[in-house]
Amino acid sequence: MEIGSTGQGTFLSIATTVSGVFLVMAMGGLARYLKWFTSEVDRSMAGFTTNVLLPSFFFHRILTDPKLSTSLGAWTPALFGLGLTAIGFAIAALVVYLVGRWFGLHRESDRRTFILCTGLANYGYIPIPLAEAFYPGCIVTLLVHNVGVDTAIWSVGLFIISGLGLKKSWRRILFSPPLVSVAAALTILQLGLLPYLPQPLLHMSNQLGRCSIPMGLVLSGAIIFDYAGKIKLSEAWGPLLLAIAVRIVLLPITFLTIAKFGGVSRELQEVLLLQAAMPAATFPIVMTRLYNQSLETAWTVVVGTSLLGIGTIPLWMVVGAYWLGF
Repeated sequence: MEIGSTGQGTFLSIATTVSGVFLVMAMGGLARYLKWFTSEVDRSMAGFTTNVLLPSFFFHRILTDPKLSTSLGAWTPALFGLGLTAIGFAIAALVVYLVGRWFGLHRESDRRTFILCTGLANYGYIPIPLAEAFYPGCIVTLLVHNVGVDTAIWSVGLFIISGLGLKKSWRRILFSPPLVSVAAALTILQLGLLPYLPQPLLHMSNQLGRCSIPMGLVLSGAIIFDYAGKIKLSEAWGPLLLAIAVRIVLLPITFLTIAKFGGVSRELQEVLLLQAAMPAATFPIVMTRLYNQSLETAWTVVVGTSLLGIGTIPLWMVVGAYWLGF
C-alpha cells in the first residue's frame, strides 16, 4: 500500500492502525481501573521493559535484517536522533521563555517539564508499529535512530528536568541497555560473527522483543490513567495550546524540511516522517515524577497531544509522504 497517495482509504488505513495502538494503551488504563495491574509493579515492569524487552527487540531486529549495512554509516541515524531531539528541546525552550508565561507556565518546574515533554516525540511505542505496517524497510534505521534519542534524553533531557547535566549522567548513557544492545549487534555484524551466534540466544531475543511494544503501551496507559483525575481542565488549556503549536505544528515542519533537503537516505527520510507525525512521548511522565517536577504539565502535554494524534498522525503521514515524494 502506498501511503504517499492522499486518498481517503489511505488516511483511514493509517488512522485505523494508530487507533489500534492507542487502544492497547487504553487497555492498560482499564486494567489499572479494574485493579488487574496495580501501581506497585510499575517501577519493576518499567525497568524490565527498558532493560530487557526493548534491548532484546533492538538486538534481534538488527541481527536479522539483511538490509543493514555494517559500515560506520550505520550510526548516522543515531546522530540524527540525538541532533533532532536536541533541536526539539531547543525550539520548545525558545517558545516557553518567549511566551510561556502567557500560557500558564509560570513556575520553573512547569517550564522544565513542558520543554522535556513537548520537545521529545514518541519514538518507540507508536512509530515502531506504524513502521512495521507502512514502512518496514526503515525499522532497523528507526531502532538505531532511537539510540541517539535515548542519548539525548539521558544528557540534554536529564539536564532540563533535573539540572544534573552530562557530568553526572554519562555512565547512564554509555551503559544503557538499549545502547549496549545496538552496539553489540552492530559489532557482531561487523566482525562476521553472526553464523557463530547460538540459535537459542536469537530465539530468546526474538520472543522477549515481541513483548516489548505491547508491554510498554500497557504500562504507559496505566500510568496515564493514574493522573487523569488530578488535572484541572481550567488550567490545562494554556499549556495544551502551546504544546500543540510546538509539537504538532512547528516541529513537524522542521523535521520534514530536514528530511526533504538534508540529503539523507530514503530509510532515514521515512524515520523522520514518522517522527514528524508523532505526539509527545509518554516516558517523560516517569522522569517528571522521578525528579519532582510538574506532573500536571506533563500529563496535559502527553495526553493532549496523544489524543489529538489519532487524527494528526495520519494527517502528517499523508502530507509528509506527498511532500517527500513517496
